[in-house]
Amino acid sequence: MNFFDVLSLLGGVSLFLFGMDQMGSALERRAGAGLKTMLGRLTSGKAAGFLTGLAVTAVIQSSSATTVMVVGFVNSGLMSLRQAINVIMGANVGTTVTAWIFSLTGLESESIWVQLLKPASFTPILALVGVICLMRGRQGRRRDTGVILLGFAVLMTGMEMMSAAVAPLREVPQFGRVLLLFTNPILGVLAGAVLTAVLQSSSAAVGVLQALTVTGQVTYGAAIPLIMGQNIGTCVTAMLSSVGTGRNARRAALVHLSFNVLGSAVWLVIFQLVRTFLALPFLDRGIDRLGIAAVHSVFNILCTLLLLPAAGALEKLVCRLIPEPECAEQPEELDERLMATPALAVQRCRDVTERMAALADGAVRDALAELTEHDASRAARIRAAEADADRYEDLLGTYLVRLSALPLSEEDTVEVSELLHMIGDLERISDHAVHLLDAACEISEKKITFTPAARAELQTLRAAVAEAVELAVRAFTAGDLSAAAQVEPLEQVVDELKKKLRARHILRLQRGECSIEAGFIWSDLLTDLERVAAHCSSIAACLLEMRYERLDLHGYLRAVRRGSADYAASYADYRCKYKLEQDIE
Repeated sequence: MNFFDVLSLLGGVSLFLFGMDQMGSALERRAGAGLKTMLGRLTSGKAAGFLTGLAVTAVIQSSSATTVMVVGFVNSGLMSLRQAINVIMGANVGTTVTAWIFSLTGLESESIWVQLLKPASFTPILALVGVICLMRGRQGRRRDTGVILLGFAVLMTGMEMMSAAVAPLREVPQFGRVLLLFTNPILGVLAGAVLTAVLQSSSAAVGVLQALTVTGQVTYGAAIPLIMGQNIGTCVTAMLSSVGTGRNARRAALVHLSFNVLGSAVWLVIFQLVRTFLALPFLDRGIDRLGIAAVHSVFNILCTLLLLPAAGALEKLVCRLIPEPECAEQPEELDERLMATPALAVQRCRDVTERMAALADGAVRDALAELTEHDASRAARIRAAEADADRYEDLLGTYLVRLSALPLSEEDTVEVSELLHMIGDLERISDHAVHLLDAACEISEKKITFTPAARAELQTLRAAVAEAVELAVRAFTAGDLSAAAQVEPLEQVVDELKKKLRARHILRLQRGECSIEAGFIWSDLLTDLERVAAHCSSIAACLLEMRYERLDLHGYLRAVRRGSADYAASYADYRCKYKLEQDIE
């Protein structure tokens, strides 16, 4: 093996790792919606969790990425520790799919059909299609598809380069003697663990081992301990990702380490006992790429069969190693680790924004109730909701801006824009709820009274605003576009009610039926109620216009008011529903 072979090996490893990284990232983006669905249906059942971990890892081609995701989910409170254990076990089996794909490069046959299965036969076509997709699709699914195809082609090219570079080692006796050292189980496990820890991917480590099989000097006896060690080395990524997380997230990472260490230890002992008492001639035979894939799969399946029934005991073990703190800790609502999988980070942001919407809805309802009767506990709840809404706006705003800088799918880009718009309106609705509470407190403390007519008018306006909030929140949380379409005509009715109520109160002031002080409070109430409805209209309009990829909210609303028959019908219905009594004579 000369100097140029070393350069070729370095180039092959670089292309291999780069292709794997690009393909994995694009697969995550392309499968974003599917990942959301899979994890949304996750249950505490062992089979469901195991199959979820297996499927997600098979899709994104990385057990390390799946485990880092799981650590983030546990830290955010999205997943329990018991669920995490089942998913991690499934991820260990799912990662074996990659080795079977790599084994295709070692196919040897004169049959044209078998030759067509070799990556060298079809990767040029994949690369061409990938380049076309990449050039014609600057963003979105087509671009991701292009990156996946190009990433796979680069990865396989790197594999071929590695194999070609190390092929001369078959003539080097010293290389065979080095590999003979790895038949020692302890050295083999350590070497496999270190290689995988450096590469940060068990799939990449298995690929490198498969490339070395072309030398003919890698035996089954050396490969088995190396593969066992690779399972331990892959835990490094999850352990690093758990630094600074909550207790349960650290436990999830420790589950991954415990599972792989215990599985490797048990089967290594059994392997050595069998090897000691039975003659196993195949251990001295050279292993090929297909053999590496088979050993990798069998080992991971055996580990799962051994420890899946003992998931409860594994949970107790890590809970003892990382005990409960004296005070309960709250899960982190938006974990940084979720950004490794942008589609799931976007979904988490939506979940938190929906929680913010529920707070705003509850605050307005409580504030409207305060206008009738004061209640100290209800007032405290309104102020707490407003403080939480402020915190959510800061938290989500920062997180979403950072998330928008990542490569996102077209759908997720729209979702991030939508959420950034929503959080501002929801926070302002909570602010106006506090303003209404302040007005209610002032009315109660100063014993200000309104005339029966004014109270009836205010009740009509309150009912209209309450319906606007209910429609806007339902439109956002349930994706109900028919509800969203009802908000704008209702908001216009609220705006007209505000003008009528202000004019009527001026007449009452002129007649001496209301005090000046009551007039100031009345004006504040009308302004805050109208602003709540306006923010509801903004939320609904954002939901509707995002579906049509528009960005001009005000232009969109003007167009709806001018030319929509549905808008005119809804507006007429709401005018009738919230009709005031006859004007004061």
